Amino acid sequence: MPEMNYRDALNLALKEEMRRDPSVVVWGEDVALYEGSFKVTRGLLAEFGEERVKDTPISENSIVGVAVGAAMGGLRPVAELMTVNFALLAMDQIVNHMAKIRSMFGGQTYLPMVVRAPGGGGSQLGAQHSQSLETYFMHCPGIHVAVPATPADARGLLKAAIRDDNPVMFLEHELLYNSKGEVPDDPESVIPFGKADVKREGKDLTIVAYSRMTILALQAAEELAKEGISCEVVDLRTLTPLDTATFTASVKKTGRAVVVEECWRSAGLGGHLAAIIAEECFDRLLAPVRRVSGLDVPMPYSRKIEKLCIPQPETIAAAVRETLSGTY
Repeated sequence: MPEMNYRDALNLALKEEMRRDPSVVVWGEDVALYEGSFKVTRGLLAEFGEERVKDTPISENSIVGVAVGAAMGGLRPVAELMTVNFALLAMDQIVNHMAKIRSMFGGQTYLPMVVRAPGGGGSQLGAQHSQSLETYFMHCPGIHVAVPATPADARGLLKAAIRDDNPVMFLEHELLYNSKGEVPDDPESVIPFGKADVKREGKDLTIVAYSRMTILALQAAEELAKEGISCEVVDLRTLTPLDTATFTASVKKTGRAVVVEECWRSAGLGGHLAAIIAEECFDRLLAPVRRVSGLDVPMPYSRKIEKLCIPQPETIAAAVRETLSGTY
């Protein structure tokens, strides 16, 4: 399999799906002439023309709102928001229209649309541009939420998102764009939603993670292996639908779990995952479920302080050791 970075894998998925289906269109701020703020839409305007690749005004509610109408009218729009933080300006369109129209119309119309949005912290972009808002969208029924961690998953999940008849929030971590990995060269290599992936097998403890936290969990597991600790790492890949069967099966095997998220701890995804594990694996747990999350603070600009607010491989490893030792 060829190796490529996360950014190019997304770009390849867009090109493949636009070649396959003429109803796929792309629009957003600077996606055409500038080729995207993170260069994910590089080359699309040159190949597909301005009828299918359009720059939009700086108006997130308009970008999403027009995509909703276009999807109802038969197109498959892929709308790019410059960052997920700006999705807050389009929450009425996302929550009250994109998520609900199919059910409110009794299934008479579909919304085959994707909203791509980079996010996450660690780039010294300040409190308003470093947020992880995935639980906002996961909380709203009617929206699928994808959070790929690797280039292969980014390509496969984006292709699945474009082909899906449901609206999808496709969330990309900004620090993953330059990460590299092998990507299948089969243009029909599509990863179905609701199918988590065991990225590393182990026997002592299960780490459940997603997006960039999966990469950090794998780094932690690698270090822990030097101490004789065998961690299984489960990457959720999609949050809605959520594959509970894969991570609960893993926890039943290992008897211990650490759940890792970058978003805020209060009302975060980690609490939801811990509750599922407690409900489904109670009689198999050898220790309480441990949560590792971002701190409940606005993200600071200082690089050193910012790093303290986001889970790191060493904090994940410390949580694993504490779970194994029973120290809380």
